[in-house]
Amino acid sequence: MSEQSRRQTLTQNGLVHPRAADVIAPLFADGGFFLAVDKVQVKYEMLRAHLVEGWTVTDAAATHGYSRAGFYLVRAAFEQAGMSGLLDDKRGRRGPVKLTAQIVSFLKSAPPDASGAALVAEVADRFGVALHRRTVERARRR
Repeated sequence: MSEQSRRQTLTQNGLVHPRAADVIAPLFADGGFFLAVDKVQVKYEMLRAHLVEGWTVTDAAATHGYSRAGFYLVRAAFEQAGMSGLLDDKRGRRGPVKLTAQIVSFLKSAPPDASGAALVAEVADRFGVALHRRTVERARRR
């Protein structure tokens, strides 16, 4: 894989190190296999520099384009999830959406004069889902 295609793949997958120019670790000086724009590789090498080579947290973080606080976040993610912890968390909603199509259909078919509070209780009874009154009112307007 050429360096250009590797950069393109990293860009497409959101894996480009945002501060690649700040990576001054000796491994990344010549390019080749060690590519400063590869965020996952930089994180891994930063941890390895500290844990295996004995670099201080400050030095390991600074030479890999991270702050000390960033280093600790990377380390915690790695300890918790291994290599997949070096990938950034996905943005957006973390859990399942409570407002399913079935519940929305029920809310839209409810009488127009039914209050949001009454519908919250009805949804809890029928579907076993606790919604906020404002969520119910917004769903009925859409």
